[in-house]
Amino acid sequence: MAPSATIIETESITVLHDDLSHIRFASTLQFYLNGELQTVRDPDPEGTLLDYIRSEAGLTGTKLGCSEGGCGACTITVAHYDEIKNKITYEAMNSCIIPLIAVEGKHLITVEGIGSTNNPHPVQERIAKYHGSQCGFCTPGIVMSMYSLLREKNGHVSKELISEALDGNLCRCTGYMPIIQACNSFAYDSDNYNKAQLKPGSVTACSKGADCCQNKKNGAKAEPEVEKVEVCARGDSCCKNKTIEANGVAESEASGSTHDPSNEIDVNALFTPNGLPLKPYNPKDDLVFPAKLTNYKLKPIFYGNEHKVWFRPTTKQELLEIVASYPQCKIVSGASEVQVEIKMKAADYNVSIFVNDIAELRTWEYIEGKGLLVGANISVSELEYIGEDLAEKLGKHTKGQVFEHMTTQLKYFAGRQIRNAASPAGNIVTASPISDLNPVLVACGAIVTYEQLDPTGKVISGELNMNDFFIGYRKHRLPQGAIVTSIFIPETRPNEFIHSYKQSKRKDDDIAIVTACIRVKLDSEGLVEDSTLAYGGMAAMTVQSKQTQEAIKGMSIFDPSFLEIAVDNLDKDYPLGFGVPGGMATYRRTLTFSFFYKFWQYMLAGFNSSHPSAKALLEVDSNAKVTRNKPEGWRDLETPFEYEVVGKSNPHLSAMKQVSGEAVYTDDIPPQHKEIFGVQVLSTKAHAKVLSVDYTDALTVETVVGYIDIDDLPNKEANLWGPLPFGKEQFFSDGEVFVVGQTIGVVFATNKERAAEASRLVRVEYEELPAIISVEDAVAQESFFPDSRITELGDWESAFKNSKHFFEGTIRFGAQEHFYFETQGCLVIPEEDGEIKVYASTQNPTETQEYAAQVTGVAAHKVVTRVKRLGGGFGGKETRSVQLSSLACVAAKKFNRPVRMSLSRYEDMLTSGQRHPFLMKYRVSLDEDLKFTGLDTTLYANGGWSMDLTRGVIDRAVFHACNCYYFPNVRVAGIPCKTNTASNTAYRGFGGPQGMYLAEGMLVEVAEKLGVDPDVIRQKNYFTANTGQITPYKQKVDDDISVRDIVKQNWEEANYDQLRKDVEDFNAKSKWIKRGLAHVPTMFGVSFGVKFLNQAGALVHIYHDGSVLVSHGGVEIGQGLYTKMTMIAAQELGVPIEKVFISETSTQVVPNTSATAASAASDLNGMAIANACEKLNERLKPIREQLGPDATFDEVISTAYHERISLSATGFYKTPDIGYLFGDPDPAPAFFYFTQGSAICQVEVDTLTGDWSCLEAHIKMDIGRPINQAIDYGQIEGAFVQGMGLFTMEQSLWFRHNGALFTRGPGNYKIPGFRDVPQKFRVSMLKDRDFKHLKTIKSSKGIGEPPLFLGSCVQFAIRNAISYARRDNGYVKGAAGLPVQSPLTSERIRASIGDMLVKKGLVVPKNENERDFFIEA
Repeated sequence: MAPSATIIETESITVLHDDLSHIRFASTLQFYLNGELQTVRDPDPEGTLLDYIRSEAGLTGTKLGCSEGGCGACTITVAHYDEIKNKITYEAMNSCIIPLIAVEGKHLITVEGIGSTNNPHPVQERIAKYHGSQCGFCTPGIVMSMYSLLREKNGHVSKELISEALDGNLCRCTGYMPIIQACNSFAYDSDNYNKAQLKPGSVTACSKGADCCQNKKNGAKAEPEVEKVEVCARGDSCCKNKTIEANGVAESEASGSTHDPSNEIDVNALFTPNGLPLKPYNPKDDLVFPAKLTNYKLKPIFYGNEHKVWFRPTTKQELLEIVASYPQCKIVSGASEVQVEIKMKAADYNVSIFVNDIAELRTWEYIEGKGLLVGANISVSELEYIGEDLAEKLGKHTKGQVFEHMTTQLKYFAGRQIRNAASPAGNIVTASPISDLNPVLVACGAIVTYEQLDPTGKVISGELNMNDFFIGYRKHRLPQGAIVTSIFIPETRPNEFIHSYKQSKRKDDDIAIVTACIRVKLDSEGLVEDSTLAYGGMAAMTVQSKQTQEAIKGMSIFDPSFLEIAVDNLDKDYPLGFGVPGGMATYRRTLTFSFFYKFWQYMLAGFNSSHPSAKALLEVDSNAKVTRNKPEGWRDLETPFEYEVVGKSNPHLSAMKQVSGEAVYTDDIPPQHKEIFGVQVLSTKAHAKVLSVDYTDALTVETVVGYIDIDDLPNKEANLWGPLPFGKEQFFSDGEVFVVGQTIGVVFATNKERAAEASRLVRVEYEELPAIISVEDAVAQESFFPDSRITELGDWESAFKNSKHFFEGTIRFGAQEHFYFETQGCLVIPEEDGEIKVYASTQNPTETQEYAAQVTGVAAHKVVTRVKRLGGGFGGKETRSVQLSSLACVAAKKFNRPVRMSLSRYEDMLTSGQRHPFLMKYRVSLDEDLKFTGLDTTLYANGGWSMDLTRGVIDRAVFHACNCYYFPNVRVAGIPCKTNTASNTAYRGFGGPQGMYLAEGMLVEVAEKLGVDPDVIRQKNYFTANTGQITPYKQKVDDDISVRDIVKQNWEEANYDQLRKDVEDFNAKSKWIKRGLAHVPTMFGVSFGVKFLNQAGALVHIYHDGSVLVSHGGVEIGQGLYTKMTMIAAQELGVPIEKVFISETSTQVVPNTSATAASAASDLNGMAIANACEKLNERLKPIREQLGPDATFDEVISTAYHERISLSATGFYKTPDIGYLFGDPDPAPAFFYFTQGSAICQVEVDTLTGDWSCLEAHIKMDIGRPINQAIDYGQIEGAFVQGMGLFTMEQSLWFRHNGALFTRGPGNYKIPGFRDVPQKFRVSMLKDRDFKHLKTIKSSKGIGEPPLFLGSCVQFAIRNAISYARRDNGYVKGAAGLPVQSPLTSERIRASIGDMLVKKGLVVPKNENERDFFIEA
């Protein structure tokens, strides 16, 4: 068929091109979904597979987390019959990016299809019972990744396979370890798999033995008026009630005295570490593959609408003809790049072709003695597996080198879900300058074969060498209208060496900063015959190092000048400027040198390591990698503080619903009648006057209902919101914008895609004004809000003059994105008489209610906020959720229709604010005994463009600026800076981490300059209880201060002295891989900083059937609050936990709630619930006395009901003894108590690249008497890992040229992943205390925020490793003099080493006008 010269216009794309009329296209999609046949006769061409699953199939268990395949929340399983392999294949895929057409003829399995709360799949059950689900939003995706692996491998999996299966999933809550442990229980090589075997008949009690919960004595005096429960809090689920089965045979049937090995069972496969029973996994029980699909014949498909059409050819010939007819089409394979361009850049690919179902393009063949020929559309995963096998077969260090290093590169290519869908052809043609695969193909001289139709319809083909395939940014030599059909990868020749390298912000599932593959062919004497040094990330495309290749040609690799000459020429090949796009000029250049150095060492070792020169030139660890084994976790499960219910480690009450996809979040609420969806019109300027706004064109888009802006508010005052009389924020811009991402207006339509389209049509004219982004610039320009917070104690100036040691310095603390998995969202329903129901993902129902009333002009009693649960919050939904819900309320009132708004990840990160960056300047003094004598410090906080909660954040930073150390003379000042960034807001720790980072950073800097161990200074300065010491804010250091005890116990249990010796011994023998060790304590005050917020209410109903409904003001964010509150109510009322239920948080039930924040939710709401229960118990006391001790609770309640006794009670609590006021000379305490802890971390750092790994983390916390130990440990692990991310890899960046946030998704903002957790992760609680001094609920302590700062221990351990490396490089004081800044990224690590390579790579500004491409706020 002759290709048409005419580009098909949008209006005619639904009409099939005449040249394709002979192909019998179908327009209906057929596939199976969870075993049920789906026939889709009018598919939506613009939607993704996830859109169909959630909107059409109504299965909301699969979540939308990022829309770019970077978080794994949307993971599903796609099963299909592979004719080539003659087997059924199960693959995990990202449903948020792949099109619906991708599952045609396949079996789609979602989390709902594999199990339910009543009958969970073993994967679901184990993740739930191992405490692996907190907020639960990421959980279904993790479940499906693990399920896909088990199905594909028929249950035979290793820890390595599990690790790889999970590398495309992220979790922000758990710290990963309980998920890893749950999944590893399926691995044949895990420690708890086949670890111990017993006869079935010998298992007659709980797996915890003497530690069974039923054998426990109460850890505290029971309440005298509470009915004792002589049954387990788990009710019928108690371990003792379980019959253990082996091989499907019940215990009673398998009893007998004769030991039969065939009847042995694995105890650890049946119980969690907490003793919860588990079902075994049997692949035969899994969902059956539909028999009809084994014989299903794929058919060509064509469908669409006036906006977009899809083709699905089934043969190569069909593909060629479609491409010839539509030369401007977009060929889609994995869709990862395409979907990002559509969602983030509004790309319009109106004719798309899905090519992954063409069998001819998915074949492969190894040609003996030549290499590997693969079809262009073979999946990247399949290419990885083939390469792995070939490397093993041919020799990883000989002929198979290219396959070994291609495979290594592909393992870090992306998550498994992406690799299952993506193809090498897609990777090649996308021509990304940071591609992981392309440098390998360039270096090895791979050959690309392409085909196309000539004007007569004849197939013509050609070949292109990857050596010169790329010609510019996203450009290549593939002819227009041609398709890649195959790729030939030559095997490695004798005396040829090839190796790939990659460095990124995060090791797994991350795009490269610099990627490379280097190939050198030597002669028999070690002289270079030819070479290819291919680099990505150094130019607009994958490039070769031409000058270097020429310079080393003919040189001997044993020549001592070989490296120097190569580096000198690499320096010329890559002369990056300081302001180069993408930034990191010094780091990128240094990596090119480091990679080549590693490769040179690789050649020396591989060619002839016994050569006399080789021995002198070889560094034994030059090609070593940092240790990344399979992480192992340990929790100290012993607790002496168990009551009948409280104190036990019950799983999160929503866990089973979360793992099965049954848990409902805001956006899971079904669509309402006449519902409309809103998309904001956001400013594109950091600071500007708004000259005009024209939304005329937006209103012409189909399904658009209308537009709102400031003119739709009751008055101008209604447009302002915020807690203070100054620094208020605007719901809508009012003639001026102050940040990129400020709301100008909102467009509403019945269709989400059309609303987004219409929002882009709103034309805004600006007059730009000067903008301030960084805190440094704000300080320099004195851009401050009219506020400051100061605490003073003693005479610091005199202390400075009279002390032996005096130091001053500056410490920088960067921003951090919340990255809760559920983005900001709400559903607002208008009702009669002006009533409004607001379903919001918020931590602050009352403030949501308050501002909904303000913007609609109704009283608060007509607004009800309802919250079931959040998919994470971390403070980011304390106030920032209000800006969205209030806009929706305005629209709901104007249009009198239900309104839904849900931000994309891109929009959420742009508009919702982050953790406050701080610039902290200090002066400090110590005496001759190294005791602190004085401190004067000023903390500058980047508040963004409004105050929001900045005052409170500064308050806490000021309070925590000394951490747990005594300073007799101190002044701490906090100043809020005004910048043109999104308003920064509450974040886990709320200023505490910033203040404590000052204390620890300052202490470490002082120790380095004095040449002493930081812990020597720590030990001399810890607070000591009841010695007359006070904090800088004049709070007495009393019985609650336990930091010395915590540190002592942690040091002894971790064997700190041996760890230090191990580090010293290792570093003495290793040049490039260095280890570091650090210890960090924390002392976090628990209470709201504003006194009136320290209150809570509760409402407890007992129904006449004995069931209990509890309501309170706290919000379930994933922290297990509902679980703890249920346990408290059950304990107080003397009933099993199954009797108690919490439905939701509603302002209609409990009014005037405080935000769920400040680590105080359990304290406040728990006490309020206890107060309500106390009232009920008092009313029930006469009935209990009347019926006697044998009466059941149900009988008591039934009698009370008939006696007309009220079975409903409100509870209230306000925290006593607190009320600090700035400026009060004798203030009340700022905090009710302190949650304290200690972390010891050992790390390993590759000083050539900046790559690192945490080898060990030992964490001990004072958590009082825990309500639920397992939940508290989960909070500790999750907070620690989140803190580790804050201090090492999570770097927020803004474009310098326009002030827009750059890091707006998982593609360029990196939170820790599964492989980033400590290799040994140990968590324990402070023992040997009775906690009688605590006046909290059951003497427990808040734990949500306090452990986060302990993540800084990893940074300080890395700094310690840097010290060792710098001393090797001639810096006798190690890290002394290096800036203390967060995050300590791989880039900053590498720049700190001080070796020859980094000095050579250094790039400095040519003049004062040359600035870095990015800027930190």
